[in-house]
Amino acid sequence: MRSTETELMLKGYGLTTAEFYYRMPDHKHVLNSYIWQDYDLAPDYPVLFKFIEFWQKSIEGPLHSVRFTHRKLISPGEWRNVVGEFQLH
Repeated sequence: MRSTETELMLKGYGLTTAEFYYRMPDHKHVLNSYIWQDYDLAPDYPVLFKFIEFWQKSIEGPLHSVRFTHRKLISPGEWRNVVGEFQLH
């Protein structure tokens, strides 16, 4: 069972976005692009590299290049549990 997005972010995962440039199988001189996004751990990026391995094994279009960016949306130090609330009239 996969964790929720919030649980992943609290464990240090960040949103990784990658743009894959690949050659069309029938027209090797034509480049096409594919955008991929998932939660991953920097600096090793195991989810991204697993997807790249899947691409190389299963998809006919050979990869030309990959550009990616990684952004932590929240970290454990930025989250705090609030146990009370004050209301001012």
